[in-house]
Amino acid sequence: MSIVIFIMIILIASILQTSTGFGFSILATPFLLLLFQPAEAIQINLILSFVISLALIAKIKQDIDFGVLKRFLFGSVAGLPLGMLVFLVLDVTKLKLGISIIILILTVVLIWKFRISQTKPRDYIVGGLSGILTTSIGMPGPPLLLYFAGTATQKAVLRGTTLAFYLVIYLLSIIMQVSFAGATKTMWLASGLALPIVFLGLYVGQLLFTRINERHFQIVLYVILAFTGVYLLFESVKNW
Repeated sequence: MSIVIFIMIILIASILQTSTGFGFSILATPFLLLLFQPAEAIQINLILSFVISLALIAKIKQDIDFGVLKRFLFGSVAGLPLGMLVFLVLDVTKLKLGISIIILILTVVLIWKFRISQTKPRDYIVGGLSGILTTSIGMPGPPLLLYFAGTATQKAVLRGTTLAFYLVIYLLSIIMQVSFAGATKTMWLASGLALPIVFLGLYVGQLLFTRINERHFQIVLYVILAFTGVYLLFESVKNW
């Protein structure tokens, strides 16, 4: 049963990541934490997310905002080591609770049509926050998603810029995670098992991206965020 659940998590998350640019870590990480140890769950997420970004980068390079991307990456340099420190000192229950709260706050803010103007200093800050969340919980998406939604960024630019950012930040995070937290045989086996599922998700996600409009894009986002946040919050409180 656990294998079936794992396959479904990876497939659905891969489809979302490919079609939206943000879905994998937000959906996969909370559920992977229910199946694996924290370090294993986060490292599996980082490896598979990196593979997705690498596979798609040639297709989406025309949609990348390189100015914003550069500032995100510079900001993340400060955030990555801080996130690693957070990961090393937090226990798994607090980690899950923190993720659920972040996701639910993000959902509410997006539904309320949060708006913000884009500036260069804010680009650096968002990159830093994403760096912290990447090495601590394997989820760089929430700050980027909130920022792009607040600035009403088109879905193609959102997907292209976030995937390009992930390509770099996930690679750096994998190196830091394995160096400081170690890597288990289970993590490598699970990542290898998931690769064919990821490529299937890539194919389906690409088909969906050409058919989903902006309004449906937003609805899918809200449903995924709300469901994931509530489910993980319930699991965290139950195990407190």
